[in-house]
Amino acid sequence: MGWDTVIAALTPLDLAAVGVFLVFWLGISHIIEHPPKRRPSTSQLMAEYRRIWMREFVTREPRIFDSQIVASLRQGTAFFASASMIAIGGGLALLGNADQLRGVAQDLTASADPVVVWELKLILMLIMAANAFLKFVWSHRLFGYCSVLMAAVPNDASDPVAMPRAMKAAEVNITAARAYNRGLRAVYFGIASAAWLGGAIPLLLATVFTVAVIIRREFASVSREVLLDTSDRTSS
Repeated sequence: MGWDTVIAALTPLDLAAVGVFLVFWLGISHIIEHPPKRRPSTSQLMAEYRRIWMREFVTREPRIFDSQIVASLRQGTAFFASASMIAIGGGLALLGNADQLRGVAQDLTASADPVVVWELKLILMLIMAANAFLKFVWSHRLFGYCSVLMAAVPNDASDPVAMPRAMKAAEVNITAARAYNRGLRAVYFGIASAAWLGGAIPLLLATVFTVAVIIRREFASVSREVLLDTSDRTSS
């Protein structure tokens, strides 16, 4: 079956809904990672605190506390990577039984879409799950790099290489967190993509709702206000 036949099986509303979904998914990361200077995102604020963490790490004795934090971060990425693999396996199993899924969907939605349309809907979910898996795996590896860099920081805070190595660890830590956050957003949109099983309108509504939730958490949440609070900063 050619792509022209596949595209023809979708309605204009389906194509529009998928287009909006993809634009919002790709665009939201750019907005969060490159926000206006006057309104930084929660992720951007946390990146600065990660740099502060590494500066404090240089003079902290003992450093067991810091290693435990990195280990905890790696556990989080490993958990979501495993969950993404399970989701991929489940999606592949459904893809192999698209005819049965079509029958169930017809009973619930009275939709007479051909099997190829249901397969495309499942493939969209699989793409999001696979993207999340790759992001979480990369984040897990980067947190491992960060732990090695932290171990390479000399115990003597006055050593000239101590602070530069700590700052390298900070930047790798920030990159790992960025990949982790992208993985989480892929999970959010993956859940939203499941709404397409109910039709194009549910997909549009789920996409808008997901974007609204992410925007609120990044730009209008209580945690962001806490991070913006400067009362803990001392004057030099």
